[in-house]
Amino acid sequence: MSHQAELDALARDLIGELAAFDRPSASDGEQRAAEMITARLESEGCSAEIECEQAHGTYWWPLGLLTLAAGLVSLKGSRLLRTAVGGFTAAALADDISGGSQWFRRAALPQRDTWNVVAETGDRNAERTIVFVAHHDAANWSLLFAPQIPEFFGERFPKQLERSHTTPPIMFPVFAGPLLALLSGITGSKLLRRAAAVLSLGSALSFAEIGSRSVVPGANDNLSGVAVLVGLARLLRERPVEGIRVLLVSTGSEESFMEGMRGFAKRHFGSLPIGSTKFVCIDSVGSPTLMQLEGEGMLWMADYDEQFKSELSRAATEIDLPLVRGLRFRNATDALISLQAGYQTLMLGSISRYKAPSNYHWPTDTAENVDYSSVVDATRLCEQLLRNEAARAQGHD
Repeated sequence: MSHQAELDALARDLIGELAAFDRPSASDGEQRAAEMITARLESEGCSAEIECEQAHGTYWWPLGLLTLAAGLVSLKGSRLLRTAVGGFTAAALADDISGGSQWFRRAALPQRDTWNVVAETGDRNAERTIVFVAHHDAANWSLLFAPQIPEFFGERFPKQLERSHTTPPIMFPVFAGPLLALLSGITGSKLLRRAAAVLSLGSALSFAEIGSRSVVPGANDNLSGVAVLVGLARLLRERPVEGIRVLLVSTGSEESFMEGMRGFAKRHFGSLPIGSTKFVCIDSVGSPTLMQLEGEGMLWMADYDEQFKSELSRAATEIDLPLVRGLRFRNATDALISLQAGYQTLMLGSISRYKAPSNYHWPTDTAENVDYSSVVDATRLCEQLLRNEAARAQGHD
């Protein structure tokens, strides 16, 4: 059996097994997935363990409560109350969605266990480290994520889609509600007050709708990334690498705004020197076309390191693999945490013809709908990038 066929079979088996049960953030299903992934990585020669961290486990509760508060004070609150509550909720919301400390949810909402898998392979005594990160929890679906929406605009406005290189800023109106509540309190504007009420209460209703939905199978987002981690472990077992230490990390609670990755950061960043550690986030690589993001961010855009992006492009060229560039996403992945900490970071994903991940946060995100050729290609690309990094570490480049 060829390496590609072997990786394809591995990905199909792993994704099919894990997608068969629910894995919401910080849940028993997430823990079960972490245990299964740990066993898989150990069978491929890694030393692996599960690390328990604390997380709230949703995003609709913290953001829903904040926008509801801003909406209610915009309806009936005094100017002083709108100023105070608007300022508080705007600050808390911006922090929560932009890679901050998430102080509101940690102080005001219950916490529970979430489970990260951390495996080590490669040259374990090497000075340089590359960390490959995926996540094994899955999201709730929502009408907001209906695949018919990008399909509708893509089919009717193909030229605009071709020119578009950044996804819609879906969090802008969410943040705008509390911000306008603050401004209406400062200025006394009735127009701003009405707009704040509409945007904030509309956002709160949207988060309530998301919270009422069931969790999706999450095969593309992001068991496809987990399959890449296990595939890499197998390739490194069969052909070991020297000169670079490799960490394979599958986080929990990514869908609740990177809570698992924040736990990994708190536990490990102190022992991972910025100058000798790089991060590769692998997220939703089961769509037809692989791409690397230029940057991401829900409110403000943060670009990845140009040199590291060029290294990934070079690796793709070396194995004759098409890799789309030039796109930026108005969302957030685990990559944002390492990027903001100062590490050289990449995000490898995939897109459909409508420049969006296939079946994103939708019940059709099943194992049967994964493009396994993309998963295999992502594994090959990560291996090539890794071996190039190892060659540079040994002075052979």
